[in-house]
Amino acid sequence: MLPLIIRNASTDDEPRVAELWRECGLVASYNDPAADFRFALAGEASDVLVGQDEAGHVVASVMVGHDGHRGWLYYVAADPAAQGQGFGRRMVEAGEAWLRERGVVKLQLLVRETNTKVVSFYEHLGFEVAPRTVMAKWLIETP
Repeated sequence: MLPLIIRNASTDDEPRVAELWRECGLVASYNDPAADFRFALAGEASDVLVGQDEAGHVVASVMVGHDGHRGWLYYVAADPAAQGQGFGRRMVEAGEAWLRERGVVKLQLLVRETNTKVVSFYEHLGFEVAPRTVMAKWLIETP
């Protein structure tokens, strides 16, 4: 297993993390990954964790947060060139630990219909499909 140093992201990590999220196909046309990154870092109940390889390059990430009841993972990413090395698993585990430290007892995540290839990855990590109806409402005009 390749070494991975996991730490809290800093503002200096924003360009690389946003690029990583794009490389992994996690950004939709209506998402601004840089704005999402800054919003998570500014929140008391959210953060971005990054994984660095031996050379100090950011090769993995997870955005984590909670609403006071449930924890959420977003933007779980491992550099496409390094996928299969366990980086994604370790970022999920780091997100779980971040939530446990804050007393959060349940973790959820959403997978876009267009990203179904990751469902088996999450099932392998103990997640299960939870039949729910997700409803949404835009509070600002979509970009």
